[in-house]
Amino acid sequence: MTRLERFFASIERRPVDRPAFWLGMPTSDAVPGLLRAFGAADMAALKEAVGDDVWPVDVPYRHPPANHIACAFDFAKQTGSDYEERTLTAPGFFEDIATPDGVDTFPWPDPAAHMDPEECRQAVESVPAGWAAMGVLWSAHFQDACSAFGMETALVRMLEAPTLFRAVIDRITDFYLRANRIFYEACGDRLHAVLIGNDFGSQTTLMVSPELLRRFVFPGTRALIEQAHRYGYRVVHHSCGAVRDILPDLIAAGADCIHPIQALATGMDAAGLRADFGHRVAFCGGVDMQELLVRGTPAAVTRKVRELRTLFPTGLILSPSHEAILPDIPPENVRAFADACRLP
Repeated sequence: MTRLERFFASIERRPVDRPAFWLGMPTSDAVPGLLRAFGAADMAALKEAVGDDVWPVDVPYRHPPANHIACAFDFAKQTGSDYEERTLTAPGFFEDIATPDGVDTFPWPDPAAHMDPEECRQAVESVPAGWAAMGVLWSAHFQDACSAFGMETALVRMLEAPTLFRAVIDRITDFYLRANRIFYEACGDRLHAVLIGNDFGSQTTLMVSPELLRRFVFPGTRALIEQAHRYGYRVVHHSCGAVRDILPDLIAAGADCIHPIQALATGMDAAGLRADFGHRVAFCGGVDMQELLVRGTPAAVTRKVRELRTLFPTGLILSPSHEAILPDIPPENVRAFADACRLP
């Protein structure tokens, strides 16, 4: 099978020659060590060396200092934060606003002012032929709503000022729908999938009750997924943590694939997910990077990959349990991971 055929077959839970594999997105400080370990001159050569099937495409968004779609809103009261230093807990613009009338006092950005369709087109056309091109959009409307107030205040506003919270999160969702439309129109059929999502889970439980997520968040999630589907793209929905209780909601919203299987989070054991949800949705992840990839041996990594392949003869894109590969993961474990994925 080609990379693209393998990716689609895994997403659609059809037979595969081997599971699709996604290395994830190594952080800037992890890349040099990986390039040295695999004798690769650049990321393209590294992805070729490990047998990666997925090529992530960042959305070109020009808004200094971060120049990143995940930092589109200047909610934080302090200035100068960049992508690596962003936080949801800092006091936000809406911290002291009490009524929906105040929503219009924020200088809401126009995505068209920060996105060039030609640059978007070039970004997806730079993906080498054969890879599954996945737009990394995030569209994290819930996380941005938390940032808009400061997280603690946001969660209180959901209960005490629900009309205000809904007005803010709806404006954020509208921004992402407009930004994504610019990207989709520029990319056309060169793009195959998108990665969107929010972090809803901690290590042991959800951060917010399912009922509140259904009331305030999942309507926007559904709109974002439906928009991507209208353009013919598969949707990989991200949420870290213990999110088992809301998997039926994400499936009902239209997610084609759930990312990641955070292996050590409560309720996220691969066998249970396969048994309860494997007939309804695909998964991405499963190889623990909290303990196994960092402290385990190559032999232990190989055993885990084999276990996952037995559980998921299809319907799983093998990947680390978080998309960001950090420099504390030994290259020999990355090699063991990739080699075990590539075996027929």
